[in-house]
Amino acid sequence: MIHGPSLAIGAVISAAVLVVVFLSFDVIGNEPELVIQPTPTIQPEGPAKVTMETFLANGSPMLGDSDAPVTLVEFGDYQCHFCNVFFHSTEGNILKNYVETGKVRMIFKDYNIIGPDSINASHGAHCANDQGMFWEYHDILYNNWTGENNGWASSENLLRFAQEIGLDVDKWSECMKSGVHSQIIVASNDDARALELTGTPAFFVIGPDGKVTKLFGAQPYETFERLFETELEKNS
Repeated sequence: MIHGPSLAIGAVISAAVLVVVFLSFDVIGNEPELVIQPTPTIQPEGPAKVTMETFLANGSPMLGDSDAPVTLVEFGDYQCHFCNVFFHSTEGNILKNYVETGKVRMIFKDYNIIGPDSINASHGAHCANDQGMFWEYHDILYNNWTGENNGWASSENLLRFAQEIGLDVDKWSECMKSGVHSQIIVASNDDARALELTGTPAFFVIGPDGKVTKLFGAQPYETFERLFETELEKNS
C-alpha cells in the first residue's frame, strides 16, 4: 500500500559529513548509482543532496550495539498498515537474531504520510525518548494499532500509552504541549523525500563498506536475513 504524502512539511537539512559511499538498489531494480555527497549548510535549488546524515540523523536512538557492522534504517508511519505488519511479523526475528547478537544496529525515522495522528504519535515517541523510553513507546504504538485514521492514536490514547509504559506523565505531557521535537520530525520527513520515498515502510541496509541497499514494503524476514548475511560476509 503506497500513500501519497498528506502534509506539506519542509525544512532545511543542515549537516556535513566526510564519508562518501554509494547507493545501490539491488531489490527494487536497475536504478542508477548515486554518490552520497556532503550536505551544504544552505540547501541549493534542485534535488536535495543525499549524505550519510540523511540516513542516520533525525531519528530514534540507535537500537543495538553502536559498533555493529550493519545498520538497518526504517522509515515508517505509526498508522501505516504494512509498517504494523513488519513490526509483528519480521522485526522480532531481526532483533533476536541480529540486533541482540551485535551484528546489526537499527534506527527508526518518521515519514508521516497518513494523517495528523501519525505526527502526534511521532511526537509521543520522541517525548518518551526524553525519558530514555523511545523504543518502549514505539512498541506500544504498534501493539495498539487498529487501522488508519480511526482514532486509535488520539491524544487520549497516546497519553494512556505513556502511562502504561511507566513514563513520568507530567513531563511527557509538557513535552507534547510544547512541540519541542517538531523540528526533528520535520527533518526526518525531509530526509524521506530527499531519498524519493513514496510510501512506508521503506528500509535501507548500510553495510560495513558503506554500501546502501534499499528495500520497499513489509519484506519477509528471509529477505532481510539474506541481505544481512551478504553484508556481514564483508566484515569477516
